[in-house]
Amino acid sequence: MARITLVALDADDTLWENETVFRWTEARFAELLAPHGEAEAIRARLFETEKRNLETFGFGVKGFTLSMIETALDLGGDDLPVSVVRQILAEGHRMLRHPVETLPGVRETLQELALTRRLMLVTKGDLFDQERKLAASGLGELFAAVEIVSDKTIDTYRRIFARHGAKPEEAMMVGNSMRSDILPALGAGAFAVHVPHAMTWDYEHAEAPLENPRFHGVETLAELPMLLGEIEAD
Repeated sequence: MARITLVALDADDTLWENETVFRWTEARFAELLAPHGEAEAIRARLFETEKRNLETFGFGVKGFTLSMIETALDLGGDDLPVSVVRQILAEGHRMLRHPVETLPGVRETLQELALTRRLMLVTKGDLFDQERKLAASGLGELFAAVEIVSDKTIDTYRRIFARHGAKPEEAMMVGNSMRSDILPALGAGAFAVHVPHAMTWDYEHAEAPLENPRFHGVETLAELPMLLGEIEAD
């Protein structure tokens, strides 16, 4: 019988809204660059720039803002108005000040889980921004530990579980990203639970590992306590 003592949770688009802010900014960016192409082509160009820059800038708003500026310069060339660059920077500042909106039922579910499990937040991105969002969410007191990492890989999860004294088979990772939350956590030997979000960045999509017995899916985070009971009863 499995006994899961550590439940790790993703933050962006698992506990609070995040991708909606990026999508709105992408739309605004396409408007600013409208003289240089169709909206979908501009978004596609931005996405390619983002992917190329991840190794250098990492994940988060700051890298996204730099990728917007780079894409704008690629499309507009030396004739790109300085005012457009200023507007892009203003959009980046706006994103970093955007209020944190927790998803429905998150606090109640975490409070229930915290009665019987150690909860850990495992999120990637810019340290300063992720700390800001966690503080603004009011959820910090429910977590026994917080890990803000540059990326989520199999080795990342192995190190985190070991650092917090949990065997992988006693740990569970919960999140909306197949690529970052599910596949590497399974690779590290943990359980993994996918919680879908209406908006998930294209980069984070991957095929669901339906053949893996440690993989599970729920429609909302509120279903997690019941799922834990079912897993441990098997």
